[in-house]
Amino acid sequence: MRIIVSGGGTGGHIYPAITLINNIKKLVPNAEFLYVGTKNGLEADIIPREQIPFVTLDISGFERHLTMKNFVVAGKALKAVMKARSIVKNFKPDVAIGTGGYVCGPILMAASLMGIPALIQEQNAIPGVTNKILARFVDKIAVGYKRALSYFPENKVVFTGNPIRDDILLSTRNEGLMEFSLDTTKKTILISGGSRGAHSINKAMLEVHKHFANNYRVQIMHVTGKNEYDFVKNGLADLGVNLDKVDNLAVYPYLYDMPKALAATDIAVFRAGATSLAELTARGVPAVLIPYPFAAENHQEFNARELEKNGAAKVILNRELTGEKLINVLEDMLASENRLQEMVEASRNMGKPSAALAIAEMVVDLAKKTNY
Repeated sequence: MRIIVSGGGTGGHIYPAITLINNIKKLVPNAEFLYVGTKNGLEADIIPREQIPFVTLDISGFERHLTMKNFVVAGKALKAVMKARSIVKNFKPDVAIGTGGYVCGPILMAASLMGIPALIQEQNAIPGVTNKILARFVDKIAVGYKRALSYFPENKVVFTGNPIRDDILLSTRNEGLMEFSLDTTKKTILISGGSRGAHSINKAMLEVHKHFANNYRVQIMHVTGKNEYDFVKNGLADLGVNLDKVDNLAVYPYLYDMPKALAATDIAVFRAGATSLAELTARGVPAVLIPYPFAAENHQEFNARELEKNGAAKVILNRELTGEKLINVLEDMLASENRLQEMVEASRNMGKPSAALAIAEMVVDLAKKTNY
């Protein structure tokens, strides 16, 4: 079986693609893959490290209003469509998969027009423009949220949940507690604004750290992002919080073992990217979600509201975020063990830990149409 996979720009499009590739390999060990991305996206760094054959298209998104840049983008898009057709023709895939990003458009369009079965995986509660357009051409659409079902043709769309890495579920709580030298008697709060950090969250966290310093109930793991680490360290020093003399606060620029950190977590303070939320719900971790306000179609807020509606999370909008508000929400969650456990169950009930395998099986079924 030969499979073209395309997804680019952010880790939220790339890591689900890698997870799908690994799950397809479980079903078809000799499957061959070609990953199509952009040369400037994160995929250009991540995919070659995974030892997956990788080629690029030169394409970017249109501005939301008429600008000269859009004429340049349109020219690139036309060339990308021509190159995409050549890539598909030369690789001769049995099936094509798109996990999001502008680069998916030309590849899946070319594959569909050449009679090759195609599937798109929509991670968000509100679909992006590219996937809405591609829905007319592809054979199957796997969505991460029930809310997204209504945006796609009923005969094509399936609610599967979002793919998550296997190691998210493999790590145990005890392993996580030991890895980070955490106290087994305290509640662990994990804060992360993503790999690059989130300044608004980091700023609010300064007051949160001060409030919970040396607290006997709580321990905090705060991942700042590499560019924000000094801001947080200096900010805490200005508030008189000496991390060397406080035993329940830990600040990291980056965490290389997020699966173990999640395994030890009782409450998460996160943005609301689809992949992060899939991982939280697979583990049943209650969350305080602060959606990134500039996400396309405001999809992060819609993602977060789905968890809030089901009782798995509290939502604070970025414009309303302050240290005091975050402290109040966390204290409220910590005040009742029964309520917190209800959030654990609500989160776990939303989790779809077998989503990747379910989508992989859909891909294999599609490939059978080409008699691979």
